[in-house]
Amino acid sequence: MKYILHLLIAIFTIQMGFSQQLVCSAKDKDAFETKIIEINGLLEREFGKTITTVGKTFLGTPYVAKTLEIEESEPLVINLQGLDCTTFVENVLSFSNVLKNEKTNFSDFTKTLEKIRYKNGNRDGYASRLHYFSEWIANNEKKGLIKNITSEIGGIEIHKKIDFMSTHRELYPFLKNNEANYKKIKASEEFLNNEALCILEQDQIEANEHLIKSGDIIALTTSIKGLDITHTGIATREKNGRIYLLHASSSGEVKVSKEPLVDYLKKIKKNTGIMVCRPL
Repeated sequence: MKYILHLLIAIFTIQMGFSQQLVCSAKDKDAFETKIIEINGLLEREFGKTITTVGKTFLGTPYVAKTLEIEESEPLVINLQGLDCTTFVENVLSFSNVLKNEKTNFSDFTKTLEKIRYKNGNRDGYASRLHYFSEWIANNEKKGLIKNITSEIGGIEIHKKIDFMSTHRELYPFLKNNEANYKKIKASEEFLNNEALCILEQDQIEANEHLIKSGDIIALTTSIKGLDITHTGIATREKNGRIYLLHASSSGEVKVSKEPLVDYLKKIKKNTGIMVCRPL
């Protein structure tokens, strides 16, 4: 199986002042070139609108889980043919940033994606990936890529113990039998447990919906023990003036929610609210 996988996947080493190990199929490389042509001219004065417009070019892309779980060495995975909720957000943010910065070659894109996906922008094994999305938000805010605006739009601070990964090691192939990764994930959990989690509670979203803008990143908080976020996507204000969720849905593909965000969330069991961050 591993031999077949290596036949199907091209692993590139690109010299950009450092070595960057990439996992990228020929089809994904072609998909990158096609996407760059597709988004040309989509830059808006308001960056959030750029995010939404670029995001909608992915409509219909199949939902595929665990696309990053390729190698224990944690190469940078480029997969544009199948996206989960997090890789959708990461790729949209990456394409939007290279478009904004007028640096749209493949190496610019991969460097941007790596910066977003990994702790402090440094890919150093499995545990350096920002697995918990609340840490993803905090770390990308530290990098100056986004701003967590949850408190500004009515969010409240809560304290919740985050330990889902360390208490469910069997669910993560590169964690269950690796003590070094386990210790590093525990360190990430300790960081999160020393920070308050700010959330806009579900029953407060409708009253504050007007403060959410197209392009804001929406993270769905949960009452599941040990877990911070269960899903993420991008806010889009549609023609009726309401905020909807543009996301890679586990029900099949990248889509815009059929109902406004407020109504969509009410149907999700154990949802407690959202975190909202604004790309800069």
